[in-house]
Amino acid sequence: MTAPGPKALVPFVSVEHMMRIVHRVGLRPALRAIAGEIEADFRRWESFDKTPRIPAHHPLGVIELMPTADGETYGFKYVNGHPKNAAGGLQTVTAFGLLADMATGYPVLLSEMTILTALRTAAMSALAAKYLAPETATMAVIGNGAQCEFQCLAFAELCGITDVRLWDIDGRATEKAARNLAGTGLRVTSCGSAEEAIEGAGIVTTSTADKRNATILSDNMVGAGVHLNAVGGDCPGKTELAAGILHRASIFVEYPPQTRVEGEIQQLDPDHPVTELWQVIAGTAPGRRSATEVTLFDSVGFAIEDFAALRWARTAALETGLHAELDLLADPDDPRDLFGMVMRAAPADD
Repeated sequence: MTAPGPKALVPFVSVEHMMRIVHRVGLRPALRAIAGEIEADFRRWESFDKTPRIPAHHPLGVIELMPTADGETYGFKYVNGHPKNAAGGLQTVTAFGLLADMATGYPVLLSEMTILTALRTAAMSALAAKYLAPETATMAVIGNGAQCEFQCLAFAELCGITDVRLWDIDGRATEKAARNLAGTGLRVTSCGSAEEAIEGAGIVTTSTADKRNATILSDNMVGAGVHLNAVGGDCPGKTELAAGILHRASIFVEYPPQTRVEGEIQQLDPDHPVTELWQVIAGTAPGRRSATEVTLFDSVGFAIEDFAALRWARTAALETGLHAELDLLADPDDPRDLFGMVMRAAPADD
């Protein structure tokens, strides 16, 4: 990864640029490409610096930093989670991210990550299911907010899902998702309850927004052989699954020190066994072992996934030309003369 050129201009991908990149590349190819970048980085997991995300909590939500580095490139994401924002017409989650060249410390990309996080989360979910889920054509999605359609299309692209069954406590969210998925080739069924939605589904995705311990799925709702993609539980005090499900499922996580604080497994004893997903992808641990096994991907999102998504965004932005150049770095001709550069910028007298 190279640092900015002589003028020290940093590529910047705005929300408008990201939307145009998605349309230029294609949504489903973009999801596949991001999943490929994540998969490649999980195979070299041990080369990364790893730390749980750094949170700042507020009664109405949380702001987090998610940093990582691989020795050559540094990356971080700033992200918030404020479930009550939706009632005021604001996004529940917003984000931006940065990549930097470690040899110089110079940023090489600044990007929006509200859209990119949605793409990354869906790509990660489908990638995990590729290793953990049974062969199935049907997925249920419980919680039909901002993540729903991305999840459906990622699973269609990577796992061959053809039928999605939708339910949300807010029927308007289900109507929105069904409307947006019309014309995508997916058969969409809007359901009247979570029980109805999971009927016949080999994969169940839970993606709710409320910041509280909830029981979206009770133990008796989850039958043998199902793969659970638990996306919504992503902070302390927020869960979606009954503890009984966890005790009979094979659980796969991204980074245990983070997941044990934020994921579904915060309900379990600290030493409850889990498998790190990177080990499955690298071939050092088994994934699904039987047709009757209940598998759970306890997804909370991890910085290496964002790092991979940012690398994809940088390549896509430079290849398509869909980015701006920010004058973000003070870069005097003489690196020791920052003061002189400031003084020479004084406006001429009228």
